[in-house]
Amino acid sequence: MPEHRVTGPDDALARAVALAQRGPVGGANPRVGCVVTDADGVIVAEGWHRGAGTPHAEAAALAAAAAQETALHGTHAYVTLEPCAHTGRTGPCAEALIDAGVASVTYAVADPNPVAAGGAARLRAAGVDVHGPLDPSGAATALVREWSTAVRRGRPFVTVKTAASLDGRIAAADGTSRWITSSEARTHAHGLRARVGAIVVGTGTALADDPALTVRLPADPSGTHTSSSPTTTARGDEQPEPWRVVVGLRDLPDDARVRGERFVHVRSHDPAAVLAVLHAREVRHVLVEGGPRLVTAFLRAGLVDEVYAYVAPVLLGAGKSAVEDLGVATIADAVRLHPRSVTQLGPDVVLVCDLSQEPVGSEQER
Repeated sequence: MPEHRVTGPDDALARAVALAQRGPVGGANPRVGCVVTDADGVIVAEGWHRGAGTPHAEAAALAAAAAQETALHGTHAYVTLEPCAHTGRTGPCAEALIDAGVASVTYAVADPNPVAAGGAARLRAAGVDVHGPLDPSGAATALVREWSTAVRRGRPFVTVKTAASLDGRIAAADGTSRWITSSEARTHAHGLRARVGAIVVGTGTALADDPALTVRLPADPSGTHTSSSPTTTARGDEQPEPWRVVVGLRDLPDDARVRGERFVHVRSHDPAAVLAVLHAREVRHVLVEGGPRLVTAFLRAGLVDEVYAYVAPVLLGAGKSAVEDLGVATIADAVRLHPRSVTQLGPDVVLVCDLSQEPVGSEQER
């Protein structure tokens, strides 16, 4: 490794976040990065988590040091998530750091899950100098936002996506809907698909549109998938396609495009039951794409965390609405969202909103 020196904890953690971003998105585990430096701030080892069942970031960094025959006694480790203190698919990272002789550990985001937590306390008990949580930029917290919400609530983080005209229609009066939004908006939406563990539609959408529910992103000259949006991320070769999920009681044709590997038909109209099925499959982030009946069911059940609303400068005047009856009888009962960003995509815009402004913590087994 060519010599690279960090200027302090913030710089080291920024590097750890950059490493974590190399890990797969949409999986059961969080993306985590680890940087180990000597007393002068020179990086001597790095690692990141490559997905469920693989070494955690700390273990990957320690293995890299061992491969280079680099002694780690007296070094300093910087990790985006508090080192775990339990044995799951892999061993406890806190013990590995102690055994390696690391003198100090700085972590960005605490992990309060009673199963995985306690790493900081274990390190302190062993005489390691521990600092954290320390995330001044918020980058490490943002990195595990959906995952940490999912494990804290015991169900997948739910993103609802709508694509509608300026007057809130997803189809014209005759039922035609392709295409209300532009190619730029559709590419961005595929980038959103690339970030999740499951894509969910109702049987009505599945029967009417016969969607494949796959991730289709443009390729750069190197052949890797990319996205033009800074808010979306390609999954990477090591991450499988999202689960393709159809919700409802009606049967699908045997030749439906959605069928195949990682397909599940949840024969229920209960959003909570849908999320329970996906949680059991270790899905941490779900994208509900519709139609309006399914979107409305999730909203009425209070099981939506954020909304991506793609809006085209088109007026239809009639046709199917993006959302059905929410039971709102007066303006005081309106569902108020909390805008997070507005981005122009060709002629369209995407409005990203949270359904709750409560702080997001970090939990659960890695």
